[in-house]
Amino acid sequence: MDHPLRKVIIPAAGLGTRFLPVTKAVPKEMLPIVDVPTIQLIVEEALRAGVEEVVLVNGRGKGAIEDHFDRSYELEDQLQRKGNRQLFEEVRQISDSVRLVSLRQKEPLGLGHAVLAARHAVGPEWFGVLLGDDLIDAQDPAIAQLARLSQKTGKAAVALMPVPDSQVGLYGVAGGTAVEGGHIEVDRIVEKPPPGKAPSNLAVIGRYVLPPDVFDVLARLRPGAGGEIQLTDGLAVLAQQKRLLGVRFTGTRYDAGDRLGYLQANIAYALKRPELRDGLLAFLREVVK
Repeated sequence: MDHPLRKVIIPAAGLGTRFLPVTKAVPKEMLPIVDVPTIQLIVEEALRAGVEEVVLVNGRGKGAIEDHFDRSYELEDQLQRKGNRQLFEEVRQISDSVRLVSLRQKEPLGLGHAVLAARHAVGPEWFGVLLGDDLIDAQDPAIAQLARLSQKTGKAAVALMPVPDSQVGLYGVAGGTAVEGGHIEVDRIVEKPPPGKAPSNLAVIGRYVLPPDVFDVLARLRPGAGGEIQLTDGLAVLAQQKRLLGVRFTGTRYDAGDRLGYLQANIAYALKRPELRDGLLAFLREVVK
């Protein structure tokens, strides 16, 4: 089945309360991993997968995200005047690399509601969803791994990762039948199951490839866990229809929406930078002492 992944949705309307007080004035999506905003890394993953358009679902106070992906004439002019060609090209590339559509989720009614808010921008085609809290460091973009399996099978796809039993209540969790490649045909998916009620230890991680009719499913949903429209409940309908594949992706995932996970991501990404690696390693050795 041929449905190339051209568009993705990035929900970015959350308040970022876990990072207060900094997120009182700074969108959590703009918090840097070293010197690159978290959301830029998410967008770059989508672009490496061949995506042509990013639909940003934002909220009040998130104008800095749009500004980041827009042209900055004053900054570009100053960099050119100073002859800093490398920085000029880096700044220009950010705005030239992506076609960004930005719209508002006017009420914080859940992830499913945020995805539904992008319905008219996406139109009648398959699309991806990438959550800004989940960084996946992988040579092969995680969203591309899902898209290939979705195209091969004609099924929707969701990223899965094993987590300790003590943490399953923090995630959507999927269960089902093992298929080729270690993936699963999902027959049950539950949002934040109570202790002892999880269908497995496979947690849903923030990457999805979905068919356009999922918008109809989301539009019919009643509020679920937390009184919100849950995307997981929409996925449960696809699972009942045997149309959902759980993908055991390759790559290292960092929870950038958690303070410890955010620090871990910064260290891991900094160690990949040749100009930072030796100095950071030396510092970490001293700290460990």
